Amino acid sequence: MARIGDSELDVFPLSLGGNVFGWTADHEESLAILDAHAAGGGNFIDTSDSYMASVPGNSGGESETIIGEWFTTRGTRDATVIATKVSRHPQFPGLSGDNIRRAADASLGRLQTDRIDLYYAHFEDPNTPLEETAEAFDAVVREGKVRYTALSNFSPENIEAYIAICKANGYALPVALQPHYNLVHRNDFEDHLAPIAEREHLGVVPYYALASGFLTGKYRSKTEEHDRARAKAAAKYVTDQGLRIVDELERIGGEHGVSIATTALAWLLAKPTVVAPIASASRVEQVADLLAVATVELSADDVARLDAVSAWRPSGGDA
Repeated sequence: MARIGDSELDVFPLSLGGNVFGWTADHEESLAILDAHAAGGGNFIDTSDSYMASVPGNSGGESETIIGEWFTTRGTRDATVIATKVSRHPQFPGLSGDNIRRAADASLGRLQTDRIDLYYAHFEDPNTPLEETAEAFDAVVREGKVRYTALSNFSPENIEAYIAICKANGYALPVALQPHYNLVHRNDFEDHLAPIAEREHLGVVPYYALASGFLTGKYRSKTEEHDRARAKAAAKYVTDQGLRIVDELERIGGEHGVSIATTALAWLLAKPTVVAPIASASRVEQVADLLAVATVELSADDVARLDAVSAWRPSGGDA
């Protein structure tokens, strides 16, 4: 198990992404995936109040609702660390104080629980002062609705400003950071966010850990037909460098007896401050490869090989 920042949250080193529940995984498949995740030792689930508002026929919160049903029907709430987010639900846009309080109550209702373990500010809100947002997050912690707070998709400058506000006012400090970070998208995090995470003891929980499925190895050509919901997002990584990264993952994974996906997740876990990458499964049979990250530890040479092949090259563009 791994500890998230300075919190008391001990988690399995893989966070199961709830961004497919009610979308590419239907209701029954979602429950089965959650069952398989728990049966394999997983205890950390990531969702948002805005999942799956973008899917026709949905209104937002469908992922939370499925997870809440799973908590209640399986009796798994106390064994699970649940993370959710605020700022993008159609009824609760932004990070105003009133919005955070109402959105938290709505998430608690959908999740069928009395507390959120980790509550993220999902995206910045340029229309609300950071002071108001920090005060509201502190209030929901003091009320016992939220155990710990966190930030996602914030600029380095606003992360530092938010933390300074919390320190100056005695507000609850964020314990985690959720950035876009993987082998084909490294520099934004490594150059600008990693130093802050290390200095402020923020546990890093990267999203797009498998680059929309590209780092599973199943997308080797821009013209191949795959699961259409994700193929378009993965196709942009099908470059010469992207394919070299997948080939190296395959070689190193073979040396450890694990899959390409597991190896890509293990590379993230080898990085300082990374606690648990987020990865999703649309089918039950995909869960084992995600959980297998806890069984493999890459050597320094393995990490160096992957660092080298995935290094950003200005002449060829970002991978």
